[in-house]
Amino acid sequence: MMGDIGPLSSHMLQHIALMNLAVPALIFFVVKYRSQLLARSWPFAAALQLILLWGWHAPTVLEAAMASPLLMALMHLSLVISAAWFWLAIASMPATGLWRSIFALLVTGKLFCLLGALLVFSPRLVFGQMTHHGHAMTASLADQQMAGLMMLIACPLTYVLAGVWITARWFLALEAQGRADA
Repeated sequence: MMGDIGPLSSHMLQHIALMNLAVPALIFFVVKYRSQLLARSWPFAAALQLILLWGWHAPTVLEAAMASPLLMALMHLSLVISAAWFWLAIASMPATGLWRSIFALLVTGKLFCLLGALLVFSPRLVFGQMTHHGHAMTASLADQQMAGLMMLIACPLTYVLAGVWITARWFLALEAQGRADA
Protein backbone atom coordinates (compact mmCIF):
# COMPACT_ATOMS: atom_id res chain seq x y z
CA MET A 1 0.00 0.00 0.00
CA MET A 2 2.90 2.38 0.62
CA GLY A 3 4.95 3.74 -2.26
CA ASP A 4 5.04 6.66 -4.61
CA ILE A 5 2.12 9.02 -4.62
CA GLY A 6 0.09 8.39 -7.75
CA PRO A 7 -2.31 10.71 -9.60
CA LEU A 8 -5.33 9.87 -7.44
CA SER A 9 -3.37 10.36 -4.21
CA SER A 10 -1.99 13.64 -5.53
CA HIS A 11 -5.52 14.74 -6.41
CA MET A 12 -6.76 13.77 -2.93
CA LEU A 13 -3.88 15.63 -1.31
CA GLN A 14 -4.98 18.80 -3.13
CA HIS A 15 -8.53 18.39 -1.81
CA ILE A 16 -7.33 17.77 1.73
CA ALA A 17 -4.99 20.76 1.66
CA LEU A 18 -7.72 23.06 0.38
CA MET A 19 -10.87 21.78 2.15
CA ASN A 20 -9.39 20.63 5.46
CA LEU A 21 -6.40 22.89 6.01
CA ALA A 22 -6.47 26.16 4.06
CA VAL A 23 -10.19 26.96 4.27
CA PRO A 24 -10.68 26.11 7.99
CA ALA A 25 -7.48 27.97 8.91
CA LEU A 26 -8.69 31.02 7.01
CA ILE A 27 -12.13 30.84 8.62
CA PHE A 28 -11.12 30.13 12.21
CA PHE A 29 -8.00 32.28 12.44
CA VAL A 30 -8.44 35.14 9.99
CA VAL A 31 -12.08 35.81 9.25
CA LYS A 32 -13.92 37.70 11.97
CA TYR A 33 -17.19 38.01 10.05
CA ARG A 34 -19.97 36.09 11.75
CA SER A 35 -23.67 36.33 11.31
CA GLN A 36 -26.82 34.61 12.52
CA LEU A 37 -27.80 33.95 8.92
CA LEU A 38 -24.58 32.04 8.32
CA ALA A 39 -25.00 30.13 11.58
CA ARG A 40 -28.53 29.11 10.66
CA SER A 41 -27.39 27.90 7.24
CA TRP A 42 -25.24 25.08 8.65
CA PRO A 43 -27.54 22.21 7.56
CA PHE A 44 -27.57 23.48 3.96
CA ALA A 45 -23.82 24.10 3.97
CA ALA A 46 -23.14 20.62 5.32
CA ALA A 47 -25.53 19.00 2.83
CA LEU A 48 -24.05 20.88 -0.14
CA GLN A 49 -20.52 19.99 0.89
CA LEU A 50 -21.41 16.29 1.17
CA ILE A 51 -23.36 16.25 -2.09
CA LEU A 52 -20.49 17.90 -3.96
CA LEU A 53 -17.82 15.68 -2.39
CA TRP A 54 -19.65 12.45 -3.15
CA GLY A 55 -20.96 13.72 -6.50
CA TRP A 56 -17.56 14.79 -7.79
CA HIS A 57 -16.09 11.48 -6.63
CA ALA A 58 -18.61 9.31 -8.44
CA PRO A 59 -16.43 7.21 -10.76
CA THR A 60 -17.68 8.59 -14.09
CA VAL A 61 -17.70 12.18 -12.85
CA LEU A 62 -14.17 12.01 -11.41
CA GLU A 63 -12.91 10.33 -14.57
CA ALA A 64 -14.40 13.18 -16.64
CA ALA A 65 -12.90 15.80 -14.31
CA MET A 66 -9.46 14.19 -14.47
CA ALA A 67 -9.64 14.39 -18.28
CA SER A 68 -10.70 18.04 -18.41
CA PRO A 69 -8.74 20.90 -16.84
CA LEU A 70 -11.92 23.01 -16.92
CA LEU A 71 -13.97 20.39 -15.05
CA MET A 72 -11.11 19.88 -12.60
CA ALA A 73 -11.00 23.62 -11.91
CA LEU A 74 -14.78 23.61 -11.45
CA MET A 75 -14.47 20.68 -9.05
CA HIS A 76 -11.85 22.42 -6.93
CA LEU A 77 -13.71 25.73 -6.99
CA SER A 78 -17.06 24.23 -6.01
CA LEU A 79 -15.50 22.13 -3.24
CA VAL A 80 -13.56 25.09 -1.84
CA ILE A 81 -16.63 27.36 -1.92
CA SER A 82 -18.80 24.73 -0.23
CA ALA A 83 -16.08 24.08 2.36
CA ALA A 84 -15.81 27.83 3.03
CA TRP A 85 -19.59 28.08 3.54
CA PHE A 86 -19.54 25.05 5.85
CA TRP A 87 -16.64 26.31 7.98
CA LEU A 88 -18.08 29.85 8.09
CA ALA A 89 -21.43 28.48 9.29
CA ILE A 90 -19.68 26.39 11.94
CA ALA A 91 -17.50 29.29 13.11
CA SER A 92 -20.46 31.69 13.15
CA MET A 93 -22.52 29.59 15.53
CA PRO A 94 -23.52 31.52 18.66
CA ALA A 95 -22.54 30.09 22.04
CA THR A 96 -26.06 28.81 22.66
CA GLY A 97 -25.98 26.71 19.48
CA LEU A 98 -22.49 25.30 19.48
CA TRP A 99 -23.86 21.77 19.82
CA ARG A 100 -25.06 22.22 16.23
CA SER A 101 -21.49 22.82 15.09
CA ILE A 102 -20.33 19.67 16.83
CA PHE A 103 -23.20 17.71 15.28
CA ALA A 104 -22.37 19.04 11.80
CA LEU A 105 -18.70 18.10 12.28
CA LEU A 106 -19.66 14.58 13.36
CA VAL A 107 -21.98 13.99 10.42
CA THR A 108 -19.77 15.43 7.71
CA GLY A 109 -16.59 13.98 9.20
CA LYS A 110 -18.09 10.48 9.29
CA LEU A 111 -19.26 10.67 5.68
CA PHE A 112 -15.86 11.97 4.54
CA CYS A 113 -14.24 9.06 6.37
CA LEU A 114 -16.67 6.67 4.70
CA LEU A 115 -15.40 7.76 1.28
CA GLY A 116 -11.82 7.26 2.49
CA ALA A 117 -12.66 3.81 3.87
CA LEU A 118 -14.30 2.87 0.57
CA LEU A 119 -11.09 3.75 -1.25
CA VAL A 120 -8.86 1.92 1.24
CA PHE A 121 -10.84 -1.28 1.68
CA SER A 122 -12.31 -1.79 -1.79
CA PRO A 123 -10.91 -5.05 -3.20
CA ARG A 124 -10.90 -3.53 -6.69
CA LEU A 125 -10.42 -0.16 -8.34
CA VAL A 126 -13.31 2.23 -7.79
CA PHE A 127 -12.12 4.51 -10.58
CA GLY A 128 -11.33 2.95 -13.94
CA GLN A 129 -9.06 4.19 -16.68
CA MET A 130 -8.64 7.94 -16.33
CA THR A 131 -7.01 10.64 -18.39
CA HIS A 132 -5.09 13.45 -16.72
CA HIS A 133 -4.12 16.49 -18.83
CA GLY A 134 -4.53 14.45 -22.00
CA HIS A 135 -2.41 11.50 -20.84
CA ALA A 136 -3.85 8.11 -19.98
CA MET A 137 -3.27 7.30 -16.32
CA THR A 138 -2.64 3.83 -15.07
CA ALA A 139 -4.96 3.43 -12.14
CA SER A 140 -3.54 1.31 -9.37
CA LEU A 141 -5.12 -0.17 -6.29
CA ALA A 142 -2.17 1.07 -4.21
CA ASP A 143 -2.73 4.67 -5.38
CA GLN A 144 -6.45 4.39 -4.58
CA GLN A 145 -5.67 3.00 -1.13
CA MET A 146 -3.13 5.78 -0.50
CA ALA A 147 -5.73 8.41 -1.45
CA GLY A 148 -8.24 6.86 0.95
CA LEU A 149 -5.64 6.58 3.70
CA MET A 150 -4.85 10.28 3.34
CA MET A 151 -8.55 11.02 3.83
CA LEU A 152 -8.76 8.70 6.84
CA ILE A 153 -5.83 10.44 8.51
CA ALA A 154 -6.30 14.12 7.62
CA CYS A 155 -10.07 14.54 7.74
CA PRO A 156 -10.66 13.25 11.28
CA LEU A 157 -7.71 15.26 12.59
CA THR A 158 -9.14 18.46 11.14
CA TYR A 159 -12.64 17.75 12.40
CA VAL A 160 -11.48 16.70 15.88
CA LEU A 161 -9.32 19.83 16.17
CA ALA A 162 -12.27 22.00 15.13
CA GLY A 163 -14.49 20.10 17.60
CA VAL A 164 -12.04 20.74 20.44
CA TRP A 165 -11.90 24.44 19.58
CA ILE A 166 -15.71 24.68 19.42
CA THR A 167 -16.13 22.73 22.67
CA ALA A 168 -13.66 25.06 24.40
CA ARG A 169 -15.68 28.06 23.16
CA TRP A 170 -18.85 26.40 24.41
CA PHE A 171 -17.45 25.68 27.88
CA LEU A 172 -16.05 29.20 28.19
CA ALA A 173 -19.44 30.65 27.23
CA LEU A 174 -21.18 28.41 29.79
CA GLU A 175 -18.69 29.48 32.46
CA ALA A 176 -19.21 33.16 31.64
CA GLN A 177 -22.98 32.66 31.75
CA GLY A 178 -22.67 30.92 35.12
CA ARG A 179 -20.66 33.83 36.53
CA ALA A 180 -23.18 36.32 35.18
CA ASP A 181 -26.06 34.39 36.77
CA ALA A 182 -24.30 34.18 40.16
